[in-house]
Amino acid sequence: MSKRIKIWFHSGTSSDIKEISLPAYLLWFLSLIVLGCLPMLSWVGYDYYQLKGAAYDNASLAENLEAREAEIQSQRMQIQSFAKSIDSLKNQVTVLSELEDRVRLIADIQKKGDQSGLIGIGGIPLNDLDPDLPLEAKHNSLLREMHTQVNQTILAAKHQKTDFNSLISQLEKKKNLLASTPSIRPVDGWITSKFGYRKSPFTGQRSFHSGLDIANKTGTKIISTANGRVSYAGRKMYIGNLVILDHGYGKTTKYGHLKKILVKPGQRVKRGEVIALLGNTGQSTGPHVHYEVIINGLPVNPLKYILN
Repeated sequence: MSKRIKIWFHSGTSSDIKEISLPAYLLWFLSLIVLGCLPMLSWVGYDYYQLKGAAYDNASLAENLEAREAEIQSQRMQIQSFAKSIDSLKNQVTVLSELEDRVRLIADIQKKGDQSGLIGIGGIPLNDLDPDLPLEAKHNSLLREMHTQVNQTILAAKHQKTDFNSLISQLEKKKNLLASTPSIRPVDGWITSKFGYRKSPFTGQRSFHSGLDIANKTGTKIISTANGRVSYAGRKMYIGNLVILDHGYGKTTKYGHLKKILVKPGQRVKRGEVIALLGNTGQSTGPHVHYEVIINGLPVNPLKYILN
């Protein structure tokens, strides 16, 4: 007979102790099975622990990836805004350059070559500003292009500053010339006779009229049309009371048929300053001022020197 092992246990429903008898080989077999399963259970437990750790790491990586994508999206939006600011700055430099050109044209100041520094600066393509483009697509090249354009725009702005400083300096030099150039009406009124050939009201013959006749009521104030010095203030036979102003730079103006002269020879006058009163002296058919503009000794059409 095989050896048997007895096991005692409580039944659970009474206080009696029951006894069962099992073959010894069965008990040893069960022990071997349990011992054989322990490594497998340990491996399963370890694998489960590893899977849990990997799942946690994946969740953390997914969270970090989402945060990085949001950061990249934000950076792209900032790059887009920065690129538009660069274009706006370039446009402002261009507007200033165009303004400088207009001022130079008006003041007749020539520009030496192209000093703006704007040649070769192009705009950044809108396609390159798409915030949804993959990170590696044009990103690095776009940053390099923006860096280049920033440097070029800074250089253009420096050149523009130099151009404006030069323009201001030249305008300062021309200020006296511009102030000494006739540019306004000597008096309000009606033009009764223009510059050029006409039929003389006294002889009826064709004659050259070297000025502009402006009629108004007697006593109306006559003003200087530019800064200058009184070179003559007195009476002439045909033109009556006459004031001649020397403006320098070869420019002279005459004001004739005056009722009263309010300045003296050698006196300095400013543009807009009252120099006489309108009258009807000398050879005249009515109250008016005979106004002449003389450039380098030759009379020119005064209308070309009236801007108001």
